[in-house]
Amino acid sequence: MAADPTPQTCPVEDYTSQGTGPALTFFQRMDGYQDRTRPVMRSEEAGGYWVFTDHDAIHDGLQRSDLWSSSVVVPTDPNPPYKLIPLMLDPPEHTPWRQLLRGYFSPKRVRSMADDQRRLAGEIIDGFAAQGECDFVDTIARTFPSTIFLQIMGMPLSKLPEFLEWEGMILHSGGDREKTGAGTGLVIEYFAGLIAERRADPDPDATDIVSTALTWEIDGEPINDGDLLNCMLLLFMAGLDTVTSQASYAFLHLATHPEDRKRIADDPDLIPIAVEEILRAYPIVQTARKAVQDTEFHGCPVKAGDMAVFPLSAAGRDESVHPDARRVNLDRGTTKHISFGGGPHRCLGSHLARQELVVLLSEWHRRIPDYELAEQPTEHSGGVWALNELKLRWDV
Repeated sequence: MAADPTPQTCPVEDYTSQGTGPALTFFQRMDGYQDRTRPVMRSEEAGGYWVFTDHDAIHDGLQRSDLWSSSVVVPTDPNPPYKLIPLMLDPPEHTPWRQLLRGYFSPKRVRSMADDQRRLAGEIIDGFAAQGECDFVDTIARTFPSTIFLQIMGMPLSKLPEFLEWEGMILHSGGDREKTGAGTGLVIEYFAGLIAERRADPDPDATDIVSTALTWEIDGEPINDGDLLNCMLLLFMAGLDTVTSQASYAFLHLATHPEDRKRIADDPDLIPIAVEEILRAYPIVQTARKAVQDTEFHGCPVKAGDMAVFPLSAAGRDESVHPDARRVNLDRGTTKHISFGGGPHRCLGSHLARQELVVLLSEWHRRIPDYELAEQPTEHSGGVWALNELKLRWDV
């Protein structure tokens, strides 16, 4: 490619922010983009935006909040009418929100949940193991992490089916803005009512996020309800979506790679290693940013206001950083990756996500060590790549 890319000379590819296809299509396409266009390409979708395809460029972009603003969520919407807090805040405004939230997801607090999570995973799996088949996405990938999230938030488990329906309207609408807006409205309305209930009847011993958020302050001032609702909306979307997607790709890999599946079933001590390697090889988040100033970034002449995507999938599968990167290798050794992002917005729930994945793989393979695909799954893209279904079967 040209040493000095511009919107006119930079390679243009058919990258789009929304799509559907057979499972792993998006990873395979990104591999091709990376091989052809490193370190950057252009998409012509929605007026055009940059897509960085090199690990180091992606890593640096996530670190440089002075160059790249987090005030956007998708590359096709440079001026969104919403503000998810703290995801769409830049430092220093972002910092106090991060400090308020991090204690709920600290390593110590996450470890204290491990026994309950193991029991929960076991109970869910025991409920269908004798059937010899399941849709992994619906049966456990959604239910397991979402139940844990509701407990952390202090939300009723009885409403989980309704919450999952709303989450689907927001995050998996295929770009249908009307449907996304309707789902967002339902979530905001629910949290507004829940916050009012907790204010009217507070529990001084409560440790869940919704109850304790009523006492949050920034710079000595209470947080207004609008900002609080925007924070709850973000937590809702993150808590009901990302681990579901990551777990589904993990089990897709294991269902189609019997040698890896047998190794972790025979040696559960390998499971944490397998989780890190699968996280590296199948990163699901495609992060958007907006340039805040004119600059040259990794040889790319960026103008203030330019939109860009920093796909974590390209970073994790970059063979200049990870030899044979597109293959899961349980003997790789220490696996360093940025699949949880980087910089000030690195995933706040990474410790929880890791533990949930380890628990899920452990409890599943203790009960169902051998399984296969019942049919080929499909996937959809967006800010988070996800499987629509994952039909598995096993002998009983």
